[in-house]
Amino acid sequence: MQIVQTVANQISANVQKVIIGKQAEIRLTLLALLCEGHLLIEDVPGVGKTMLTRAIARSIGSTFRRIQFTPDMLPSDVTGVNIYNQKTQEFEFRPGPIMAQIVLTDEINRATPKTQSALLEAMEERQITVDGVTYPMARPFMVLATQNPIEYEGTFPLPEAQIDRFMMRIRLGYPLKNHEVDMLNRQSEHHPIQDVTQVVPVEELVEAQRAVRTVYVDNLVKEYIVDLVATTRDHPDIYLGASPRGSLALFAATRAYAAMEGRDYVLPDDVKLLAEATLSHRLIVSPSARIKNVTARQVIEDALRHTIVPGARSRVR
Repeated sequence: MQIVQTVANQISANVQKVIIGKQAEIRLTLLALLCEGHLLIEDVPGVGKTMLTRAIARSIGSTFRRIQFTPDMLPSDVTGVNIYNQKTQEFEFRPGPIMAQIVLTDEINRATPKTQSALLEAMEERQITVDGVTYPMARPFMVLATQNPIEYEGTFPLPEAQIDRFMMRIRLGYPLKNHEVDMLNRQSEHHPIQDVTQVVPVEELVEAQRAVRTVYVDNLVKEYIVDLVATTRDHPDIYLGASPRGSLALFAATRAYAAMEGRDYVLPDDVKLLAEATLSHRLIVSPSARIKNVTARQVIEDALRHTIVPGARSRVR
């Protein structure tokens, strides 16, 4: 697991030149990257969502595109379109911004559902289809979407099918006072994003992604994950529980976290640590529970308390 640790630590240290005091959030973002997952960053404007994405893209030397979602956008503005070339008298495919390795979809909930759905195939199947022709995405491929949880005017809430395709949801939050002062000092002459250079080759990142898949997960831990997800489905305050994709996301996240910690096996504590980030956005709280201000995070905490934690046993080789 040495390569996973090395890659994660190098990228994390590089990104922290720009994003100050958010080490836990940076590591969760890297965790999603190592799992080949996608990330939903839900927070108020100005806390560094775009800078986080740009810094990661620069750190691995990948192609980066930013899509500013607006209500008048069309699906072809995302995926690309075929243009007729008068010289060759043939149609040529002009790829859209989704055909990059790191894609930032800014304010994703401002686009119409028709345009939002243009991301579904790319996020799940790592390909897009335009006029019947399928184009594969380059590796690594990651979508980082942002949305403002406060402002709802002029927005279109993400459908459950779209939200479920995000491996995790995180929030950056406001910085502490000393971190914000440090930020002012660092940007007094120029923006620190200009100093962020590539520290990990893309090929090395892909190798680390393959290494994550070799982390051992005992059947008892797998059953713990499934039992935890099942508890969210049966919870009295939940209208819709986590899907099987949620189980897969939690399973993959624990493997990446273990590898980042230098272990080749997953612990139940890893499951507890990552349950909220991987499952909370998949839950729909019932209307009666919302009246009582019950949140998805509280439901997951309750599920963790009531799900039996497995014991330990020797690994069978």
